[in-house]
This record gives sequence, structure tokens and C-alpha cells, in this order.
Amino acid sequence: MTERTPLFVNMTSPVQLFGTLTPVLVALLLVIIANLPISFTGGLLPAPALALAAIYFWALNRPRLMPPFAVLVIGFAEDLLSGGPPGLWATGFLAAYILIDRQRKTFIELTGVGTLIAFTGAMLLAGGAAYLLASAIYLRFVPLPPLLLETILTVLLYPLLDRPLHWADRSITRLLHSTG
Repeated sequence: MTERTPLFVNMTSPVQLFGTLTPVLVALLLVIIANLPISFTGGLLPAPALALAAIYFWALNRPRLMPPFAVLVIGFAEDLLSGGPPGLWATGFLAAYILIDRQRKTFIELTGVGTLIAFTGAMLLAGGAAYLLASAIYLRFVPLPPLLLETILTVLLYPLLDRPLHWADRSITRLLHSTG
């Protein structure tokens, strides 16, 4: 089975199904966490786009477990919970996904600061796509500083999410190998 085979081929057990859905569930959990009505900064900083970290990680390392349709669902969940126009972050996340898909061979070889730079590029593309769509929806350029703060905050938090994502990936691998 290649990395591009459909998600649910040879799905014989609930454990395999759970293992296969874990990346999407983790991303949706990050959407929920980012949009909780709690602010550690008293509302001074916007909520980070934490789900992009999971999308980036799994689109890069296991694209079969993070297909474009899942990215759209995650983006629409972000739009719904953040109160933005429907499709705003779905478009941004999908733009970042396309970049990751097209540059996988380059991004997969990066380590350390290189990984952070590549993630920053994906976040800038996602934010830029969301910004352009929001400007088109509202028929005016929307304020840029909140998006820049969200981008900076998301990039700064990515290294903190990288290790738990690696742990989840190893857990999925063990789970899927133990059942199949």
C-alpha cells in the first residue's frame, strides 16, 4: 500500500480506524483548544492557528492520513469555532497543504531551524490566503496586525507541538503495526 492509497482501504478493525483517524482528531482537538474562550493574555493576542501544526506535520510525514478533504474539514471547524466567515481558514489551510505537498521532498529533509522556516512559510501562505479571502469578502483590506500576531504566535508555538505530534505518530505506527 502506497502513501497515496485511499484512507479506508483494508480497514479491518476499530483500532485501525482509530489509528487512521488520529491525525485528523488531533488537529480538530487543536482547533478546539485554540478557540477556547480562555485567554492567557487578556485578549491582547489573537488565538494561534494550532491546527496548522498538525496539518503540516502529517501532510509532510504521512500524507495518506491527512488528505485534502480532512484539511478542508479542519479548516471549516476553525472557521466555525473562531467566528470567521466559512471557508476562510479552510482556504488558508488548503493553500498551506498544497505547498507542503509540492515541497515534501525538500521539507522532509529539513531539521532544526530549517523545519521552523518551512513551517513559517506554510503559515505565511495560509495567513496570506485567509487575508486575501477576508479582504474580498468584506470588500476592503482587513487590518493586518492581528494576522501578523497570529502568525508569529503560531510559529513560536510550533516547536512545543512538534514533540507531542512525533509521539502521536509513533503511537499510531505501533497501533497500526500491532493490528495489521
